[in-house]
Amino acid sequence: MRVVVEKLTKRFGGVVALDDVSMEVPSSSKVGIIGPNGSGKTTLFNVITGYYTPEKGRVLIENGNELTDITGWNPNEIAKLGVVRTFQIPRLIPSLTVLENLLIFYNYNKCASIEYTLRKKWLECEKKAVSKATSILRDFGLLEISHKKPSELSAGHIKLVETLRGLMADARVFLLDEPFAGIESWMARRLIEAIKTINSEKKATFIVIEHRISELLEGVDYIYVLHNGKLLAEGKPSEVINDERVVKAYLGG
Repeated sequence: MRVVVEKLTKRFGGVVALDDVSMEVPSSSKVGIIGPNGSGKTTLFNVITGYYTPEKGRVLIENGNELTDITGWNPNEIAKLGVVRTFQIPRLIPSLTVLENLLIFYNYNKCASIEYTLRKKWLECEKKAVSKATSILRDFGLLEISHKKPSELSAGHIKLVETLRGLMADARVFLLDEPFAGIESWMARRLIEAIKTINSEKKATFIVIEHRISELLEGVDYIYVLHNGKLLAEGKPSEVINDERVVKAYLGG
């Protein structure tokens, strides 16, 4: 599922958070976004997913055989197209178990829709949801923690569960905001492998914001660099990290 951003500008009072930013993320690709704090990375995610409406520019999402302009759409409508995101602070529901946190994302809980008001149909739908969630947890080695609540999990497991919720919703685009922040290196590598698996097997598109450059380089094929709301550089990871402009603006060279 391709994502196209065209000349986005977003202001907050006198602050220009995004300044004429354009980028294209091919279908089934893994793309990273880096930049110093305040460079506009999360604002970009918020515009793509409908939390903010830009002053200028537009966001296009591949829908069938054509691109659909989703600029200014409600976040729920964008999610229905198969676009899901995670946040810097994970948003698992604390009162629910790992399994239950997955179940509510079953095509955004379609078992609660009006067509499943009959008990028999509802039970069939719930069985399918549980079967799918159990299969996902088994595939990613999390079945043993399915009964636990978020407060009982490590930061890494929380990040992984949050990402896997997209599989329950049959997501086609995953936007991950600092998925490796605050987790141990071994868990970061496990999350990287999960991203690669979902990308390969489901042909899902990934856009990943991250400050931990070494981990990001393992998980993406292309990188965009934002600085002061502008697109500073783009290219293959090996090219970008050696770009003098990037070293000066982001890596402290």
